[in-house]
Amino acid sequence: MSALKKLVLASASPRRVELLQQAGIEPDRLIPADIDETPLKAEHPRSLAKRLAHAKAEKALRRLREDGEAGNAFVLAADTVVAVGRRILPKTEYADEASNCLRLLSGRSHRVYTGICLFTPAGKLRQRLVETRVRFKRLSREELESYLATGEWRGKAGGYAIQGLAGTFVVKLVGSYSNVVGLPLYETVSLLAGDGYDVRANWNQGAEG
Repeated sequence: MSALKKLVLASASPRRVELLQQAGIEPDRLIPADIDETPLKAEHPRSLAKRLAHAKAEKALRRLREDGEAGNAFVLAADTVVAVGRRILPKTEYADEASNCLRLLSGRSHRVYTGICLFTPAGKLRQRLVETRVRFKRLSREELESYLATGEWRGKAGGYAIQGLAGTFVVKLVGSYSNVVGLPLYETVSLLAGDGYDVRANWNQGAEG
């Protein structure tokens, strides 16, 4: 019966879709949630990640209710925040923003928080917050300029994508790697499975025939 339930991802992020696919899960529908992601005054990075994930899930759920499909879907949302101490780094859109972020991260540790929010078909709310510690090497001027020239940083929290070229900057990582990419797989799959979603429904499809 659970296999009939749909999974709606409240995101347009290719990275999150790819991570779910890595776990053998294919979202049935994507509902990007365009929300104001500006931190509140003195808001802690942890609180921001949880608040935004919840807001994204709620917006997607409202859309499903309008379509009359809320009772047949799991709604999953996530938001990733990069922070140095309590300082929240932006999702960089301009080269100078990315440069400022990378200079700040150079040679030091930072934390990556991802809030996960799940609404079940029964209307239950499930939430998790995952934290990963990442340490960067000290970046040379040449490394910084070369990375900025790639454009890989665009739209990325903290100005980098660990699954790309910036993976070479990482000296040490403590916690979930997939969390830094944008969706902690262990916690996400555990949430879904715990509320009856068949996370292994597609595992054997590739082996058939």
